[in-house]
Amino acid sequence: MRTMRSFLAYFLLCVHLVSSPNNAFASFSSSSSSSEAKALLKWKGSFQNQSQNNLTSWTYSPSNSTNPRANASPCNGWTGISCKTIGSVNRINLSNSGIQGTLRELSFLSFPNLEYLELSFNELHDAIPPQISSLSKLIYLDLSSNHLSGQVPPEFGLLTKLEVLHLNDNKLNGSIPHEIGQLKFLSELALSQNSLEGVIPASLGNLNNLISLFLHQNQLSGSIPASLGSLSNLTTLNLHRNQLSGSIPPSLGDLTNLTFLFLYQNNLSGTIPEQIGNLKSMVDLELAMNQLNGSIPPSIGGLSNLVFLYLRDNQLSGSIPQEIGNLKKLTVLELDTNQLSGHLPQNICRGGSLQNFTANSNQLTGPIPKSMKICKSLVRVYLQDNHLTGNISEEFGAYPHLYIVDLSRNNFYGEISPMWGLCPQLATLRIAGNNLTGSIPPEIGNATQIQALDLSSNGLVGVIPNEIRSLTSLLSLNLKGNQLSGHMPSEFDSLKDLEYLDLSTNRLNESIPSILGNFSKIHYLNLSNNKFSQEIPFQLGNLVHLSQLDLSYNSLEDQIPSEISQMQSLEILNISHNNLSGLIPKNFEQMHSLVQIDLSYNQLQGPVPNNKAFQEGALEGNERLCGNVAGIQPCNKHSSKTDRRHLFLIVFPILGTLLLVHAVLAIALVGKRRKTEQDTGQSDVQHKEVFSISEFDGRIMYEEIIKATNDFDALYCIGKGRSGSAYKAKLISGSIVAVKKLHPTLDGEETSRKEFLNEIRALLEIRHRNIVKLRGFCSHAHHSFLVYEYIEKGSLASILSKEYEANKLDWSTRVRIVKGVAHALSYMHHDCSPPIVHRDISSNNILLDYEYEPVVSDFGTAKLLNPDSSNWTARAGTYGYIAPELAYTMKVTEKCDVYSFGALALEVIMGRQLADFMSSFSTSSANGDILLKDVFDQRLPLLHRKLRMN
Repeated sequence: MRTMRSFLAYFLLCVHLVSSPNNAFASFSSSSSSSEAKALLKWKGSFQNQSQNNLTSWTYSPSNSTNPRANASPCNGWTGISCKTIGSVNRINLSNSGIQGTLRELSFLSFPNLEYLELSFNELHDAIPPQISSLSKLIYLDLSSNHLSGQVPPEFGLLTKLEVLHLNDNKLNGSIPHEIGQLKFLSELALSQNSLEGVIPASLGNLNNLISLFLHQNQLSGSIPASLGSLSNLTTLNLHRNQLSGSIPPSLGDLTNLTFLFLYQNNLSGTIPEQIGNLKSMVDLELAMNQLNGSIPPSIGGLSNLVFLYLRDNQLSGSIPQEIGNLKKLTVLELDTNQLSGHLPQNICRGGSLQNFTANSNQLTGPIPKSMKICKSLVRVYLQDNHLTGNISEEFGAYPHLYIVDLSRNNFYGEISPMWGLCPQLATLRIAGNNLTGSIPPEIGNATQIQALDLSSNGLVGVIPNEIRSLTSLLSLNLKGNQLSGHMPSEFDSLKDLEYLDLSTNRLNESIPSILGNFSKIHYLNLSNNKFSQEIPFQLGNLVHLSQLDLSYNSLEDQIPSEISQMQSLEILNISHNNLSGLIPKNFEQMHSLVQIDLSYNQLQGPVPNNKAFQEGALEGNERLCGNVAGIQPCNKHSSKTDRRHLFLIVFPILGTLLLVHAVLAIALVGKRRKTEQDTGQSDVQHKEVFSISEFDGRIMYEEIIKATNDFDALYCIGKGRSGSAYKAKLISGSIVAVKKLHPTLDGEETSRKEFLNEIRALLEIRHRNIVKLRGFCSHAHHSFLVYEYIEKGSLASILSKEYEANKLDWSTRVRIVKGVAHALSYMHHDCSPPIVHRDISSNNILLDYEYEPVVSDFGTAKLLNPDSSNWTARAGTYGYIAPELAYTMKVTEKCDVYSFGALALEVIMGRQLADFMSSFSTSSANGDILLKDVFDQRLPLLHRKLRMN
């Protein structure tokens, strides 16, 4: 009874205390909340981005506030704050909250009951304060993915209840404090992706509860402590990308729970310990990119759960143990770049799970294991640079998932198996440098996903099969060094995406097909050491991205086509050892990208172009070349009787022909003029017919363009401008051109006529990859027009105005567009004589080709800056792109284009014209709050930082 009476008295006392507003519990709770609230608000007040974090709920009012909704305590709905029942904060989770600041202003002493502190993925910087050690009850601490610097405080050793410590992905330096070894309850330790240096402290071996240890991507040195072998609960050990040296401790074999061991990309040496075979739970073993030597221990075959084995880039020797065939779950096996020898294990794909197998760059011999022929799981196989042998048509089968196979530079023989055509996912097939014979099987055309096909340096014979037309995804084709004969199939025309083509050192004959000019993406073309004859097709000049062209050691004839000079990306040109004659085109002087040229052993004559590549190039074997080049006679020595005789025989017939032509033209013009005067009653010099189309017969081409556009029917119109309309015309040859037809001029109006002549004058001598190429022009009584190369994508303004098209212009593409326009303007202003000022640089006059390479067009308002002239003119240009000073002074300088270029660059960045932006900016009521990121084109996705623990 006494006990019951005492219990009731105690219970009533507790009820009284709890219900009383002045009880001790309430007093403590209120005091604690107030202190924590002030500490948190003071810390928040130190943030550099007050309006851009998500802590708007953090407000504080005293308990006697008249506002009943005031958050008097952090426990009352503050974002990221959790409390115990007594009203004291025990959890703070502000991960990814947009915090920009430091930890200096956070009073850790104000949180005596804090157990969980999560501040990852913010922008905290500066050092970690040692005062953090006052959080004596802390169990979980995550400060990862910030910008924290300085050293890891040794005071962490005082947080004796800590179970999780994540400091990875910061800018911490110095050494790992040995005091970390005092955290007996620690299960996760992540210090990776910092700049930590020094040795791994042996005291970490005291962390008996440790499950995960992440120290990768630092600058740690020294050896791996043998004490880590005491971490019996460890499942993940990640030390990759450091500067660790010495051998792998055999004690790691005691970590029987270890699942992931990452030691790759260090300086480890010695042998792989036999004890590794004790790690029965191992799933991923990565020892690559070290200096390990000796043989692969057979005990690895006992790792029955192993899925990934990476041993590449070491100095391992001996044979591959047969026991590896016991690894039934093995998916990835990388043994490449070692010194392994002997045969491949027969049961290497015993489990049927092997997907990626690389053993290239070793000294392996013998045939392919039989188990690989039926290994349907294979995706990637790299066995190149070994001494493997066997009949290749019998060693491999059909693989439903095979993506890449490289068997190059071995001793395989036999014919190419048609089975490769039964690999529907095959993207890369390389069997170069073997002893293969026979022809290329037509079935290869069934592998329609192939992007790279390399059958070079074998003994293949016969013709290139027509079925190759089906390989429309092909980017690289290498058939050099075989005995292929016949002509290049016309079916090559379907390989539109080809970037690399090497057919050299074969027996291909007939002419080089003009269809090669359609390979707009190609950057390497080698047809040397064949039997090609006739002339070099002028269509090769369309290969504007080509950097290397080799046509040497053939039987090519006639002159070098001047269109070759259009290859403004060409760096290496070799057309030596042919039968080419005539002059070297003078416009080769404009090929500024050329660094190496070989024209030796032809029958070329005349002056050598004034180009650095020619001055240092190989020109021997052309007896009639002249110029200021070593080994070649100067051009002024032509006084011999033989030269005079040649001069007489050549010049006088030409002069006679010219006189005859002039006489015929004069008669025709007089007859035409008389007929015109009879029909019109007047003679108007403005209506003379002038044809000049560089690649074609002028009058025939005029008629063909009229026919192709149905006399400039609106159906073929692709754009209209101030001075004319543009039409798309497909010629009989199959090539497509753009035709700019000028608007008819009124009587006495000379503006359009001047713009027409301006454009011709400006573009006639220009050769630049970022400036539209003039193919020809026509001045006719009925039609005056200019013929250009056709640019596929149209104007930059049109693309920016369309949501779908604008999304394709990512930031790197937009930078390339701006750079291309800058290169064009630099060429016009500094490399042309006299300099050319465009005067109408705008997004409407920037065209984009298939690769989104910019091309400056519409030179109707261009002006050639004459140094002897004042260069004053009427105002020209597009509103929003005109330099203000031009509106007042009317003086033309290069600065006009520079201003327009700046406006264009801003338009590319913003996705809209500068004038439109300034208009919306001036009318905005909140223009003071516009941020730089808000000015960028909002249609492009933002970049997100991706972080990973391993």
